[in-house]
Formats: sequence, structure tokens, C-alpha cells
Amino acid sequence: MVLLLLSAVMVQMAPDPVHQARWVIQLTAWTSLLLFGLAFTASSLVRLSSSPATRWLRRQRRYLGVSFAVSHLIHLFGIIALMDLDFALFQQLTNRMTVIAGGGAYLLILAMTLTSFDRMVRLLGPTAWGWLHLIGGWYIWASFAVSMGKRLGQGPLYWLGLGVVLSMLALRLLSRRAATATVT
Repeated sequence: MVLLLLSAVMVQMAPDPVHQARWVIQLTAWTSLLLFGLAFTASSLVRLSSSPATRWLRRQRRYLGVSFAVSHLIHLFGIIALMDLDFALFQQLTNRMTVIAGGGAYLLILAMTLTSFDRMVRLLGPTAWGWLHLIGGWYIWASFAVSMGKRLGQGPLYWLGLGVVLSMLALRLLSRRAATATVT
């Protein structure tokens, strides 16, 4: 509901339909990054610093992931609206490879969302579920890294975004290292 409300605010504030679509796209890119980052690093945060807050975050991982999927669905609607409203601008802002890679990310988001519920986990099996979420998570992480990286020339906000993405990587690697050090 919050994501829909924020998107509605962007639509109301924008001066014209093209800006409405672009502002919704930008808003949901950032909300998606935040929600994905929290879900993607929740277990790592617990391994590195177990506390009531990090354990709560890990317990909420499923809801964060589904919220990420909703945010990115709104993002997709914004992209489709922009494509419909100003196809020439859409083509300027993207390329075929971005569409293909982004489409792959959306397929993984769909598969991961559909398998985020207990019945589907049981149906898929824990091993297949684990592989899907591992591969999907890293693919989406890489999508954010490329997306932020290619926009670095557009301003400091994208440097911040890339810093967030690289921090996710650092947390995952540090927690893996910490887990390995504890075992040996």
C-alpha cells in the first residue's frame, strides 16, 4: 500500500505523463533496491552481528522479498507506460541487452515470488528452492550493480546506489568468511 501511495504521489507531482512514468520508475528503482538489499543481506547481518533487530530482519525476509517484487512490478508498469508514452525516449534510455537482461530478472523475480510461500516451497523441494533463490538473488544483485554502474555519470545519487550494492556484496562475503572461520 505504501508503494502504491508513494507512486500515486509521484504521479500527482509530475508535470506531464512522461515525467509521471519516469518519476515512478525512479522511485521504484530505489524502493526496490532498499527492499532487495534488506532481504539479500538479512542472513549475513545475523551472522555478522546477531541482535534482536537483525534476527527480526531475517524473520521478515520473505515479506521483504515479496514487497520487493511488488515494488518492481510497479517499476515495470512505469517502464511500460514510458514505452507507450514516448517510445523514442524509451529507446534513448535503454537498449536491447538491457531489455533482455531485465526480462531475465523479472522472470526470476516472478519465480522467486511464487516460491516464497510454504506450499510452493514444499512442492518445489528445498534443494531446488535453494538454488532458485541463490541464483536469482545474485542475478538480481548483478542487475542492480550494472544499473547503478552505468549511471554513475548522471550524478552522486548513483554513486550512493552503487555503494549500497557493493555494501551488499561486502556483507555477504564477510559473513561467508566469518562462517568459514567459525567452522575451522
